[in-house]
Amino acid sequence: MLRHGETEWNRQGRFQGLLDSDLTDRGRAQAVAMGAMLRSLGVSGASHAARTSPQGRARVTAQLALAGTGLSAQDDPRLVEIGMGDWTGLCRLEIDARWPGPAGEALFDFYARCPGGETLEAVAARAASVLADLDRPTVIVTHGITLRMLCALALGRPPAEGGLLLMRQGTVLRIAGGELSVMDPSGLPASVLNGNSRGPGG
Repeated sequence: MLRHGETEWNRQGRFQGLLDSDLTDRGRAQAVAMGAMLRSLGVSGASHAARTSPQGRARVTAQLALAGTGLSAQDDPRLVEIGMGDWTGLCRLEIDARWPGPAGEALFDFYARCPGGETLEAVAARAASVLADLDRPTVIVTHGITLRMLCALALGRPPAEGGLLLMRQGTVLRIAGGELSVMDPSGLPASVLNGNSRGPGG
């Protein structure tokens, strides 16, 4: 599973939701690096399928990451990011000024109080539906919150535990045999299912 590469709004700290923002040069480089990791795992059109969110930032990431694998990602609207309602396009400081929350608020608690936003239950239902449809090893390119839900459910964990997943853009999350492994080209240690992260998803 891949999260899309860095976008202009990611760099600015803005919540994208169902809107889109172009990949930065760094984001495109992240997508290419993730592609190298996929190829090192033997991902190819002969043995794998691929699905992507139809949102532009995920589609471009999929195109760059799958180059040379013989795979073309199928659009799957169930992989779009959580709808951010009134918070779409805002940064965290703007949200906190108008809708203050408790100190140390957990990630999913923050998203749950987004006015006009999609419910976490709806995102979990979408993610579960995608997983139920998979019939072969599959590369999935999606977004921060949707990816967290997919990982929790694929590991047989409660959906709420997806909020504990910390990840950096540019990492590849691999689930096989009920185990999660993380490939990070930066060489930095990856932290999964541990702690809170309150920054923008997308």
